[in-house]
Amino acid sequence: MLGQISIRDIVLIDRLDLDFSPGLTVLTGETGAGKSILLDALSLALGARGDGSLVRHGAEQGQVVAAFHLPAGHPVEALLADNGIDIEDTLILRRVQSADGRSRGSVNDQPASIGLMRQIGMALVEIHGQHDARALVDAATHRALLDAFAGLDGKVGEVAALWRALGEVERRHKAFAARVEDAARETEYLQAAVAELGKLAPAAGEEEALAERRQTMMAAEKIAGDLNEAFEVLSGNGSPVPALAGAVRRLERKSAQAPKLTATAIAAFDRALIALDEAHVALEAAIREAAFDPGELERVEERLFALRAAARKYKVPVDGLAELAGRLQRDLAEIDAGEERLAALVAEVAAARDAYFAAARALSEARQAAARRIETAVDAELPDLKLERAAFLVDLVTDEGAAGPDGIDRVEFWVRTNPGTRPGPMMKVASGGELARFLLALKVVLAERGSAPTLVFDEIDTGLGGAVAEAIGVRLARLAEKVQVLAVTHAPQVAARADHHLRITKAPRDGGERVATAVEIVSGEHRREEIARMLAGATISDEARAAADKLIGGGRR
Repeated sequence: MLGQISIRDIVLIDRLDLDFSPGLTVLTGETGAGKSILLDALSLALGARGDGSLVRHGAEQGQVVAAFHLPAGHPVEALLADNGIDIEDTLILRRVQSADGRSRGSVNDQPASIGLMRQIGMALVEIHGQHDARALVDAATHRALLDAFAGLDGKVGEVAALWRALGEVERRHKAFAARVEDAARETEYLQAAVAELGKLAPAAGEEEALAERRQTMMAAEKIAGDLNEAFEVLSGNGSPVPALAGAVRRLERKSAQAPKLTATAIAAFDRALIALDEAHVALEAAIREAAFDPGELERVEERLFALRAAARKYKVPVDGLAELAGRLQRDLAEIDAGEERLAALVAEVAAARDAYFAAARALSEARQAAARRIETAVDAELPDLKLERAAFLVDLVTDEGAAGPDGIDRVEFWVRTNPGTRPGPMMKVASGGELARFLLALKVVLAERGSAPTLVFDEIDTGLGGAVAEAIGVRLARLAEKVQVLAVTHAPQVAARADHHLRITKAPRDGGERVATAVEIVSGEHRREEIARMLAGATISDEARAAADKLIGGGRR
């Protein structure tokens, strides 16, 4: 609820600090005293559009600070958390308005956009008046009010969750269907590519092995003749090995006669023979290695060229052909499996849609029943408000084609002011005074649910007197048992039922050169005098005081 408001330099208010309490608080005073200024200042703190003309003449800026005590678990707490604002026991909204039109705001002393302040304000305070655009006549709020009246929050939450689930499965179906469609357009290409690469059967590292083998065979072709010629020198008829071996044997037979002369030569011949033997063995191995089948070279080259041609065609390295073949095979398999998966997703969408619409239809039926109950409850309030020939109606249209997170219903509160006339939206059909009374009746019915913690009624009793004003006072007092109510009133019958009474006056300032709005708490004798003034006007008679005493006595609850 609203705990305090502090106003500086706003229109006729130079400095004002007010504390508010639970229950019904009335603000009274003569016309032009500044009651509407007080509400304009409160609206400014609640995020209303700023205007440099609101700043008191001669001041550079004005300021309004409103402090609220939040009930535990109030939705504003989540809003503050979402915007990174510290949550405290007291919520402080501060608005500074400059005379040049600039405006800035803060929430709990943290800078905040005016849009955020407006969101917070709408959740904390409802302002109703005969011609006030801030009243709850916005049809966009009516469905939520009906749901709150009927206690349908659980069903609404279920429908919203099913709507989100339906949207998610529809998105998955749409995305997968697009993938399958794209893949289907490439089916022929994929089938041809998979067949071609399957026949080619590329293997990782194959290109390097083939290139190396081809290089070896081409080199062997060039050196094979020289290897055979060298082998012929060592192994043919002209080989020096037999002659050298014979020479060594002759020297060995004579070595005993002259060892010093033959030992060195024999050792050298032995080494030469060993080296020639090693050369013979090496040449045999080289000739075997160099031996190749020309047909094999042709086959290696054909394979290598085929791999490289496929790599160019598919724009991947040769070593990437094997991975590409596997991927294309998987894509082709996904197309085959995709039809089954797509069918499963279609079934999943249908099931989610059925679940959503089943819950939405059940919610719609509950709303239909609630609409009749709220019509009856509001209509019961109308006779005492001098609207006995009027009727309150809930225009509920069910349209499954307009389904959404809140269900399939469009809800708007309508009224009919006289029998036989055409009903229509409250804002269009009801006059200013009628609208205020319809809204009061509606707020009484919705007091325990669907209401902001603070309600402000701005002169909804204008032009009404006697029994109607008394009925308004009774209903404001009933409302105040559930929520905090502030009422600007000219009706003594309303003022007499207040728990707290504030009197708005104009007081001279600066030696009478200007006036300023002042607010005083009235009680006891002063309150009787104010209510008597409201009854009698400028001249207060004893009869007016006695009538005021009677009203105050009758208004005590």
